Amino acid sequence: MTPEQFLEFARLLPEPVLLISVNGQILAANPSFSKMLGLHHQILQGKMLFELVTNPPDQVRQYLRNCSSSRGMVLGSLTLSANNGETCLCRSEGAAIRPWSPESPALILLRLKSRESASSRFILLNKKIDELAKEIRQRKRAEEERAQLLVQEQKARAEAEKARAEAENLNRLKDEFLSTVSHELRTPLNAILGWSQILRTKRVDEATMNRALETIGRNARSQAQLVDDLLDISRIITGKIRLNVQTVELLPVIEAAMDTVRPTADAKNIRLQSVLDPAAGPVLGDSERLQQIVWNLLSNAIKFTSKHGRVQVCLQRINSHVEIVVADTGQGISAEFLPYVFERFRQADSSITRSFGGLGLGLAIVRQLVELHGGTVHAESPGEGQGSTFTVKLPLMAVGLTAIEPERVHPAVGGSVPFDCSPRLDGLRILIVDDDADIRDLLTYTLEVCGAEVMAAVSADDAISALTASSTPMDILISDIGMPDEDGYALLRRVRALEPENGGKIPAIALTAYARTQDRRAALLAGFQSHVAKPVEPAELIAVIANLAGRIRGI
Repeated sequence: MTPEQFLEFARLLPEPVLLISVNGQILAANPSFSKMLGLHHQILQGKMLFELVTNPPDQVRQYLRNCSSSRGMVLGSLTLSANNGETCLCRSEGAAIRPWSPESPALILLRLKSRESASSRFILLNKKIDELAKEIRQRKRAEEERAQLLVQEQKARAEAEKARAEAENLNRLKDEFLSTVSHELRTPLNAILGWSQILRTKRVDEATMNRALETIGRNARSQAQLVDDLLDISRIITGKIRLNVQTVELLPVIEAAMDTVRPTADAKNIRLQSVLDPAAGPVLGDSERLQQIVWNLLSNAIKFTSKHGRVQVCLQRINSHVEIVVADTGQGISAEFLPYVFERFRQADSSITRSFGGLGLGLAIVRQLVELHGGTVHAESPGEGQGSTFTVKLPLMAVGLTAIEPERVHPAVGGSVPFDCSPRLDGLRILIVDDDADIRDLLTYTLEVCGAEVMAAVSADDAISALTASSTPMDILISDIGMPDEDGYALLRRVRALEPENGGKIPAIALTAYARTQDRRAALLAGFQSHVAKPVEPAELIAVIANLAGRIRGI
């Protein structure tokens, strides 16, 4: 009980009442006590009881000790000295007040009466004090419960917000992946479809024939690999992938994978080094899937390593397992993306200005296949621009198993559409902008066969240079959308900022593998006069160009 709580009920009592500490200090006194002694209550507060009584101090101390140690009321007799010099002999009734908490000191409630008993009234007072303390405890308990409910509500709200953010992120990743799948499948299709139509409908020389067949084969293999990756990840997710488990020596498996990627490495002047231990020991697994693991890691390393870089493969035995380490001097992996590098459909750069293609499935397939072989894989990188290292750990063979030959499925593509150069494009000067060499080659040949004069650019900067440096204005601009560093939208904004004599008002066609409705709308809103999705039939592209150039008004 506090002095304020004491005065709340004691000020109305007709009898003098004190609240004192065990050592005799007066903490509070009601108006009746102040009136009896003729002293103001502020003067009384803080005084010692020994200063106001004529009883011997030892007698008063003993009485207070009895009050504090007793569970009931303790009777006594005190002679008080008033301010006017008179004395008042009073019967005292003292009782200890139960502390608010174990840490709080006990207090003594002292009631003074002139020789008449007030036991029953003191009991009622003590009961009132108990009821007040009970009410305070109940209020405190209710406040604690409300605080707990508030914490639980805030936690539930935070969890709901986190779940909503994760769901939105998954939806975003799904949309990005579907867009990437469309782009990566349509891009090789464009070269395959275009050259196949030209070969079916036009007589070409041997050099052009060989170039066309090489382009078709290369893009068909690229598309087949994309489809294989999609089928593999589908089988892994549904648990339908099967392994032809047998004893496998890793040395020839790694060498075969290196032979497969060596032409790609040579084309970029990348040194492909190997440190292979022939005594590393055999493992149990599927030799084709193990080769796929190494091939994926090597392809990934070469893909993200710039020209004149280095890719190294190591094979060694460490205790009871075998390690395959693929290290490169490429662009590295940021600390933010490193935890997600093996997740499906995740790419460090999924924008339309990304410099590297692919579906973001290769490393996810590596992890799943390694785990199916009872191994682990992890990635390390000091940071962007500092290379990366992938380590595969596989258990050494302990027992032999009977091989189970799985069924292997490969995709096939086909289809053709006739092509002729109607209407003709004679006299038209056309600027092509695409970072894919096969697409530039196909479009250049197609348009030149139909009579157009064609200039090809590999980037937005090259396109601007071609427009501003040309003495004769270009008639049509055909631009890809997804290009490294600067996309087709940014290019068109730069073109529209040019003077009209430099091509600022040139009609523009967006030729892109981004073929969703929102992609078409974005291209038209950006200022393109037409949006054509890859793969495009040459006849269709010729018709779009002729229409945009005003060559088919009378048809």
